[in-house]
Amino acid sequence: MKIGNISFDAHPLFLAPMEDVTDIGFRLLCKRFGAAMVYTEFVSAEALVRSVKSTVSKLTISDDERPVGIQIYGRDVESMVEAARIVEQCRPDVIDINFGCPVKKVAGKGAGAGMLRNVPLMLEITREVVRAVRTPVTVKTRLGWDCEEIIIPTLAEQLQDCGIAALTIHGRTRSQMYTGEADWRYIGEVKANPRIHIPIIGNGDICTPQQAKEAFDRYGVDAVMVGRATFGRPWVFKEMKDHLEGLPQDSSLTIDRKIDLLEEQLRINIERIDEYRGILHTRRHLAASPIFKGIPDFKQTRIAMLRADKQEELIAILESCRERLRGLE
Repeated sequence: MKIGNISFDAHPLFLAPMEDVTDIGFRLLCKRFGAAMVYTEFVSAEALVRSVKSTVSKLTISDDERPVGIQIYGRDVESMVEAARIVEQCRPDVIDINFGCPVKKVAGKGAGAGMLRNVPLMLEITREVVRAVRTPVTVKTRLGWDCEEIIIPTLAEQLQDCGIAALTIHGRTRSQMYTGEADWRYIGEVKANPRIHIPIIGNGDICTPQQAKEAFDRYGVDAVMVGRATFGRPWVFKEMKDHLEGLPQDSSLTIDRKIDLLEEQLRINIERIDEYRGILHTRRHLAASPIFKGIPDFKQTRIAMLRADKQEELIAILESCRERLRGLE
């Protein structure tokens, strides 16, 4: 499978772009454990054009994480084209357009999944961004606005005609937000369409190695994008990749090693961003990590993680968790 000039091995697994989640530290760890492609947090085109510092900082990428995509979102042609040109100067491997974010502050203003209610504008933005840059342009979107408007079978062909290099489909409508179950039947329908010749990447509810394998085997997608299942769990890519390749579970991924990796993520983010924002980005991963589920009365510890604002404080909490988990063995 290829996106532009980027070649991927069989059954590639991608890290989904997620706000306040896919910072550089996390992306580097996911890449280490087998993510074939990683994406930055999504970037507001309007804020980027206005050179908002916090937005511009999201464009920082490392050669160690390539191939890497930078995702942009917006609601008008001019700002999206200008933003794409700014992004291209950072030399990402892919520029991804977000037509799928369902949250009110994005979709409610007509951007993200809000574009599903204005397909002509969506297509115009896509065409003009593709024309404005040399970097491969991809799109991420949903099935439609709601269950009464499932438009992805037709929309996929229209987006392909705009010149995109690949399409990621999240198997929910905008009205579903993140509730219910992702419906992969429509993703499979798009992939099976003989007129579709670009890679189709499936996304939604891929939480286990078994679900990743089913997505490839049953729906025939070219790649699988993993989102929320990665929180506090960058090693999930290795677990999925090993299962896809028929390999046994990696015995080296002990609780001790996993805690070491979470501490490393914290250090990377503090070094690459700063202490305050590095902690802010990392502590939500720590609080969501499944490795702590066996700890009795973890609720108070989780609250302490989410309130910690010093590196030493978070490390101390993690070391306390390490000892408590050892006591459970």
